[in-house]
Amino acid sequence: MSYEEAVTYLYSSRPPFHMVGAAAYKPGLENTYRLMAHVGNPHERLRAVHVAGTNGKGSTSHLIAAALQASGLKVGLFTSPHLVSMTERIRINGQPIAEERVAAFIETNRAFLDELQPSFFETMTAMAFAYFVEQEVDIAVVEVGLGGRLDSTNVLSPILSVITNIGMDHTEFLGNTLTKIAREKAGIIKPGVPCVIGESHPQTMNVFLDRAAECGILGEGLETTECRIWFADQCGYMRSRRMREAPESELKGLYQEHNLQTAYVALQVLRNYSALRIQPSAIREGFAHVCSMTGLRGRWEILSEKPLTICDTGHNSHGLQYVARQLKELSNPHIWIVFGMVNDKDSEVVARMMPEGERYHYIFTTPRTLRARSAEEMLRIWENAHPQPHAGSDRTAINDPEEAIRHAKEQAGEEDAIFIGGSNYLVGNALSCSTY
Repeated sequence: MSYEEAVTYLYSSRPPFHMVGAAAYKPGLENTYRLMAHVGNPHERLRAVHVAGTNGKGSTSHLIAAALQASGLKVGLFTSPHLVSMTERIRINGQPIAEERVAAFIETNRAFLDELQPSFFETMTAMAFAYFVEQEVDIAVVEVGLGGRLDSTNVLSPILSVITNIGMDHTEFLGNTLTKIAREKAGIIKPGVPCVIGESHPQTMNVFLDRAAECGILGEGLETTECRIWFADQCGYMRSRRMREAPESELKGLYQEHNLQTAYVALQVLRNYSALRIQPSAIREGFAHVCSMTGLRGRWEILSEKPLTICDTGHNSHGLQYVARQLKELSNPHIWIVFGMVNDKDSEVVARMMPEGERYHYIFTTPRTLRARSAEEMLRIWENAHPQPHAGSDRTAINDPEEAIRHAKEQAGEEDAIFIGGSNYLVGNALSCSTY
């Protein structure tokens, strides 16, 4: 079986969430446990850090992985979704899994997969865990796919759990309030396993404290051995130490300050509560070179300088509020915004928060996924949110992402800026363009 045949098999027999949305979602762990047993229960042999959250879990996972890698460890990294190639989801020390190994896994296990009919994500989780065990990684950093409690990755017994933040996303699966969503995310907190919560919130803090009490990990103070849960944004002195020890990062988005803080506290907890030897210099190096060390892309990434062209994977109001702030801070005379979203995101809320004015020019497009809102629908949403556009600003709809990007490049002057975002898939489309 070739890699192309393996991908076709996965996409046709078990279409992934990024292609079909809710139809791909299989809550519950029964399938995952059966699949893990079939491949030798690799989840039982992995030392892992488990990372959940509404936004920032990918960046936080990469930051932790980079620091561990800089400490001389062999680090597995499992994230989703991918931007260009499916192999991006499974990495060891920044190197994606070889296409031949993907094909070999599917070919070897095809009969069982045909019988069990696991979801795409369940299959990828088993593939990742089996590969990490086979390659004898020292530690794996594993990002939750969706939610936490019923996510396939939650078969792990990690050495640390991390929950970055809670926002209104995937409400059709996780609940329509922050409290309900937090309960699902809190499902990754395990008895006896320390946990870091990235951002405290009055509506969700008690959810995590209650879960920590149930798991017997509630305590006070970072240095005490009794304390096993921390809210990273309340560790004020940790923030000042982080600024001294890791002042630079390749991640430049405004929202990355939260992710840097969360990752830093998580690494400090790992230093205190595990046998891992993580030096401050390794944290500095990992944060400073996180993208080059792990292969992370699409986080306020500069694709070209003239015109300044930036892409970012922020894809809901919780993440795009920071993108909106950063776009407003750009000093370029005109900013061409190539923008598209998928149909289960809060597009109406996003439309009201994104910048408007005579220097902002929107080109709405349709990301290449069945879940995408059409360019015309995005244009209507914007017109409803801003019925009286500013003089000099303009909006247009171009369905094809590559054509929309080309149009922005044709319109922008050398001193202008182009932003591409609103969806992971649109960023993936941009990175696949021959231009970049």
